[in-house]
Amino acid sequence: MDRVKAIRRFTVRTVLPEPLAALDELAGNLRWSWHQPTLELFRDIAPDIWDALGKDPIGLLGEVAAGRLAELAADEAFVARANALRDDLRRYLTEPRWYQSLGEGSPRSIAYFSPEFGIADALPQYSGGLGVLAGDHLKSASDLGVPIIGVGLFYRAGYFRQTISREGWQQESYPVLDPDGLPMRVLRNPDGSAAQIMLALPEGKALVARVWQLDVGRVRLLLLDTDVPENDEGLRGVTDRLYGGGGEHRLLQELLLGIGGGRAVKLACSLTGEPQPEVFHMNEGHAGFLGLERIGDLVRVGLTFAEALEVVRAGTVFTTHTPVAAGIDRFEASLVERYFSTELLPGVDVADVVALGAEDYPGGAPDTFNMAVMGFRLAQRANGVSKLHGDVSRHLFGMLWPGFDPDDVPITSITNGVHAPTWTDPQVQSLAAESLGDSDNTTADWSSPAVSDFDLWQLRGRMRAQLVGDARKRMSAAWAAENPGIGDPTWYRTLLDPEVLTIGFARRVPTYKRLTLMLHDPDRLRALLTHETRPIQLVVAGKAHPADDGGKRLIQEFFEFSQAPDVRERIVFLPDYDIGMAQVLVPGSDVWLNTPIRPFEASGTSGMKAALNGGLNLSILDGWWNEYYDDQNGWAIPSADSVGDDDERDALEAASLYDLIEFQIAPRFYDRGAEGVPVKWVGDIRHTLSTLSPELSAGRMVREYVERLYLAAARSAGAMTASSFQPARDFAAWKARVAAAWPGVHVTHVESGGVDATPEVGEELHVRAFVELGTLGPHDVTVELVHGRANAGDVLTEVARQELDLETHDLGAPAVFLGTVPLDRSGSFGYTVRVVPRHPHLASPAELGLVAYPAS
Repeated sequence: MDRVKAIRRFTVRTVLPEPLAALDELAGNLRWSWHQPTLELFRDIAPDIWDALGKDPIGLLGEVAAGRLAELAADEAFVARANALRDDLRRYLTEPRWYQSLGEGSPRSIAYFSPEFGIADALPQYSGGLGVLAGDHLKSASDLGVPIIGVGLFYRAGYFRQTISREGWQQESYPVLDPDGLPMRVLRNPDGSAAQIMLALPEGKALVARVWQLDVGRVRLLLLDTDVPENDEGLRGVTDRLYGGGGEHRLLQELLLGIGGGRAVKLACSLTGEPQPEVFHMNEGHAGFLGLERIGDLVRVGLTFAEALEVVRAGTVFTTHTPVAAGIDRFEASLVERYFSTELLPGVDVADVVALGAEDYPGGAPDTFNMAVMGFRLAQRANGVSKLHGDVSRHLFGMLWPGFDPDDVPITSITNGVHAPTWTDPQVQSLAAESLGDSDNTTADWSSPAVSDFDLWQLRGRMRAQLVGDARKRMSAAWAAENPGIGDPTWYRTLLDPEVLTIGFARRVPTYKRLTLMLHDPDRLRALLTHETRPIQLVVAGKAHPADDGGKRLIQEFFEFSQAPDVRERIVFLPDYDIGMAQVLVPGSDVWLNTPIRPFEASGTSGMKAALNGGLNLSILDGWWNEYYDDQNGWAIPSADSVGDDDERDALEAASLYDLIEFQIAPRFYDRGAEGVPVKWVGDIRHTLSTLSPELSAGRMVREYVERLYLAAARSAGAMTASSFQPARDFAAWKARVAAAWPGVHVTHVESGGVDATPEVGEELHVRAFVELGTLGPHDVTVELVHGRANAGDVLTEVARQELDLETHDLGAPAVFLGTVPLDRSGSFGYTVRVVPRHPHLASPAELGLVAYPAS
């Protein structure tokens, strides 16, 4: 007989004894998720319950027996410890930090929009790297004192819980979360009622959402929730699942995130008295409708759409994470028209909305609304998430700036980072604190002899053993859940070996990440796993999207191989990958494997987390690894991406992977010296910790966003809003005038001189360009000499640009510009002249997508 099940579940919060009041304050701020002393405090209350609940302070306090709480309330040492940590939290929340040292001109508030946030296991609002990155962004902003407000959606069922059937097929379940059992609270009006936002929908309907608030250290995170009585059953489900549902469901989620999120920020700031954001950061295109909400506000105070667009663009930053067109959210334009042909944004013409997302360029799909395209058109500053991804993005989206070379496309790059306090194993922090006097491994001096090779090797061994124990426990728990009443297999007790070279692989499972590349030659992999003296073991985890049967088949293929009796103790797939698992799996892996199809990995942060713990990377040169690999911090799998055939590419790259493991990695790991230490391997660990830890920190990443994008966006936004928006009106008018006049701009003639028939280094090239400006003036343009090495097709490389000076501009005649460039190197030299728009409010010469070159 099935067990009786509850029809509804909710959390009853405990009432703590007065001496333990500090625990409520500590549990209510998510700083506990990365503050080790606070985590240890909660663990010590009831270690078994703490582990069973997955490190959830609020859940823990609700489960601990009253007798245990009374015992702790009478324990003076525990009470003093809790009060000291509460006082430390209060100092952390109020003391000046890095951002406060920047002085005037820094934005007082920055809004950061993301469809998912991965902060802690207790708050499962993420699917993978995008959400974990967003969580790390907020945490690092908090540590640095950056005044960010996070904005997202609250998904009642999160992403999904994963189990694996006996046949190896991924199965999904969606446990419903109880908000009252989470560290968040409802945003309320002065009268105590729940504050709500509303979106007008077609057919006279309305979507209502309440706003949850979470404290992520110093950062406030707002999450919108449509599961409220004011909505009908269908609309209550808009925020049911992350990335669930079909096209219209996704559109509703993205309308709520962008437009609803914009309204939630305004409402929250007005209720709390905090400053309204000056800069808005869209983490991927899902939040793109935010810009339209802001345009609507401005239109309703008297600006035209074009003028409002300039205000919005000035203060907006857009980050793309998508290296392939197939990964972009796209909707039927007619569906978007239907939703905006309502009172959703009064005063905003639906044609202007659709034009922002239109694929109105060669190769674009008519009648399609592209969220990434809208993101770029709404933001004056945009970036990819690694140097290689920035280059890929400039090629992928270059059609938005026709006539410009990829290097000129205004998409920069800021390489992702990871939040070190979250992802550094406590044992690494302890060793750094005890031996180096610095628990922050991003600033600790790992080159110091104060940490011996033996210390580092012992540390790695303890983390490997911790992973082995955790994997066995998880597999036993998974077995018990799938096979109630039946004991788990005896070989689970010897699953994995704490002394064996351990390779980890964990991430989402789309096909491009190639989970099964390691299975390409099963016999060769089997030989590596079962080698008599230099065996390896593989620990793998990851989730396929519920609708991705291709990804599920990859998991099944891996699972089936892992069940073979001759290898099953050396290879394992751990179900239900999440933050908690990653915090053990990543530090416990000696080598972190990454095998994407190049260049489809935008960044890939799991390998960064491994490096923070002294793990060595084994990866295709893609994402962040392409710029940081240096031959001492791991191994690069040679890419065969130039091979036309996918099967041949996979075969070549798999063979390289096996060769690296067999002939380089395993021998280096097992080559032991004094005290059983592999000296060369440990040297690589030390080098990795010393050189990569600072670079891969999300603190470095957030500082870059502040210094390179947020401050610039704040200056531009301030310029556009000055004098009752007059600069925005003037700028929009100037753009319209230049765009209308540009067909009349031509480089009619170019003269050069100053060099001999056979030019030599040291000579100077003098150039005079004759430019027809039509109705524009010389102050409206920049004329540049573009020069570099010229290849066989006359394509310029190693390009440099030099502005030419105006010489004359006589009425009725072309304007004449001249300049000189020294010939300071030998070899092929080529040049041309280009004309681009010029205005002090332009962030890039390519911003308007207008350029003129001499006729071919």
